[in-house]
Amino acid sequence: MSKGKVENIKDKIDGNELDLSLSNLTEVPVKELAAFPKATFLDLSCNNLTTLTPEFCGLTHLIKIDLSKNQLVCLPEEIGQLSNLQHLDLYNNKLKMLPIGFSQLRSLKWLDLKDNPLESTLAKAAGDCLDEKQCKQCASKVLQHMKVLQEEAEKERERKLLKEREIEKKKEAKQREKEAREREAQKKKKAEEKEKKRKEYQAQMAALAAQEQQKKKKEEKKKRAAQNQGKKTATASVPVPKAKRSICSLFFSVLLKLLLLLIVGVASVIGVCQLTELRKEAFCVPLNVHFEETVRWAQGLEVVQQVIQKVSELRT
Repeated sequence: MSKGKVENIKDKIDGNELDLSLSNLTEVPVKELAAFPKATFLDLSCNNLTTLTPEFCGLTHLIKIDLSKNQLVCLPEEIGQLSNLQHLDLYNNKLKMLPIGFSQLRSLKWLDLKDNPLESTLAKAAGDCLDEKQCKQCASKVLQHMKVLQEEAEKERERKLLKEREIEKKKEAKQREKEAREREAQKKKKAEEKEKKRKEYQAQMAALAAQEQQKKKKEEKKKRAAQNQGKKTATASVPVPKAKRSICSLFFSVLLKLLLLLIVGVASVIGVCQLTELRKEAFCVPLNVHFEETVRWAQGLEVVQQVIQKVSELRT
């Protein structure tokens, strides 16, 4: 409001009463009213007020308020802050309900709610306000009614809080279960990955072992092939195998023994025909002739001559 209007408000103060009735107000000039804390009686009747702002409830110096014959449809929840309020006139408005905060008006002694479309329980609690006594009873009963509503509201609020806590606990429990499942799934996944890596490692080791075994087999095969090649080479370098060599040796040994036996036999026969009385026998004559011819043939050989000399010595 302008300075002029402030001066107008000041002009409307009479003692402790501030009369703003019939001022065609649509809202309460709260800041300007706060400048006059000594004006404890505020008359706002017969205006066009539909609501009161929460700031209005900061005018705690007010003891008596007349809001009759306005268009109020509701009161602010903060109205309980008017701790010094004793007299409240709400006659002929459009109120259906009162805020729960109304129960905090502990100093309220007088209340008029006539000609308001109040809901049934509140209207029953308010009753009539046709005289001072009824208006005081209205204040007392309405405060009691609002206190009951406040208690019920608090209980309802507690139930809601409890329900919200239970819902929150359930959510937390579900979240914990979800986190536990996620941890278990993560743990299982890690275990599966570890097992997969272990199997891959084992497969790699098995493959390396198979390669090493294959390599050893190839080396052994090459070694056996080299050994077989060496044996073939050794066999090719020896003209007669050991078995054949043994047979040949045996054959020549037997042949040599037979030859020696023959020589010994012939020598024995020659010795008998030359050295005994049998030399004159018919079978010794040709043998002696051949022997003598052979001796004559061999007389030119020094070795043979020596042998013949020895044989001649034996004959004599």
